[in-house]
Amino acid sequence: MSIVKIFSDSTSDLPQGWKDTYDIGIVPLYVVFDNGTFKDGVEITPEEVYRRVAAGGALPKTAAPSPADFIAAFQPAISSGHDIVYISLSSSLSSTYQNALLAAGEFPEGRVHVVDSETLCGGIALLVMKAARAAAKGESAANIAAMITEARNRVESEFVVDTLDYLYMGGRCSGMQNFIGSLLKIRPVLRLVDGAIVPVARIRGKKEKAVEQMLHHALANAADMDKELLIIAHTLAEEDAKILETALRAQTGVEEIAVIHAGCVIGSHCGPATVGLMYMR
Repeated sequence: MSIVKIFSDSTSDLPQGWKDTYDIGIVPLYVVFDNGTFKDGVEITPEEVYRRVAAGGALPKTAAPSPADFIAAFQPAISSGHDIVYISLSSSLSSTYQNALLAAGEFPEGRVHVVDSETLCGGIALLVMKAARAAAKGESAANIAAMITEARNRVESEFVVDTLDYLYMGGRCSGMQNFIGSLLKIRPVLRLVDGAIVPVARIRGKKEKAVEQMLHHALANAADMDKELLIIAHTLAEEDAKILETALRAQTGVEEIAVIHAGCVIGSHCGPATVGLMYMR
């Protein structure tokens, strides 16, 4: 067993097989509806989130794990002699990182290393897998944390949403933007820049055109891609994900392309039929 245990939160959307193989710990965020609070991926599924929104029209809120949640998650690993590297959702998007830092302060110095991923979803998963593979080779927690802090600046994350409604209801675009976007059928291509979500293209027409734009940008950077792992993430957008996977397998030379399902927190902010592409330069 590795002397270092890797942790992340539920917004990393890691497939169960990866979590099992590398013994990766997950601390869930919360999805909050008027009639209850649920742990992301544990007590509620993305499909249930979309069903509730469609039935009631109101988006859930999302909440970070508390410092107490992190302490409870970390304590068994610390007690068994492991050091911890925790890789968080971008601190620009959530207080998850800050709460993990508070929890780390309750353990002996140097036992828990907290790294801000400055990204989300599959972008976090890229970093988590790099950390987990390093831990399996016997790297120290301090070295892994330093490696991930450097590597996060090389993560590229782009995604396309099918509708602006979720971004609008969640306060991430204005009412006028939503009205105009719906009227003109504008599909934004969004990118993580310095930990924040920014629009990099606004494609008019069918969603497929926006997905093609995202794919074109990735293929233009194929020569600079880290060939170890590329991730496609989606929320009920299997067809879009398959199109991306087929093209990227044929044209990039990446050794492993993984298609993952984004969870409740990501889905609550982006909505169904969102598809994203994450790789490391």
